[in-house]
Amino acid sequence: MREHRSDTEIEDIIRASMKMTDIPSPELNNKLKAVLYQQEAVIRKQTATHTLSLWYLPMLLNLVTFSLLAVFALTIIENVYLSYFAAGICLYLCVAGILITIVGVKRTNLKEDITIRIEKRGILT
Repeated sequence: MREHRSDTEIEDIIRASMKMTDIPSPELNNKLKAVLYQQEAVIRKQTATHTLSLWYLPMLLNLVTFSLLAVFALTIIENVYLSYFAAGICLYLCVAGILITIVGVKRTNLKEDITIRIEKRGILT
């Protein structure tokens, strides 16, 4: 019984709202149109882009390269002291590359400087 009453109440409210004939004033209509046109103009001026930051890429390449060289030095060089020395230098260069990247991010605008911007197609064109 309750569900039927609530359904009829909702239907009555919907029917009453459909019978309303309130029309917004022309001034309000024109203001809304002007705001919409301004927003559309701003959107058209801005190019839709997707940004991909590559600030970490040099650090990763440095890390991978010198890590592989350290493993290569440990496996290929037969003299133990020389192999540890070469691997140590390679690991030192790995750490130096990480520190240089951290300093570059902190001191400069490296995240913005090394960024790829890809324009999106089909947005308000």
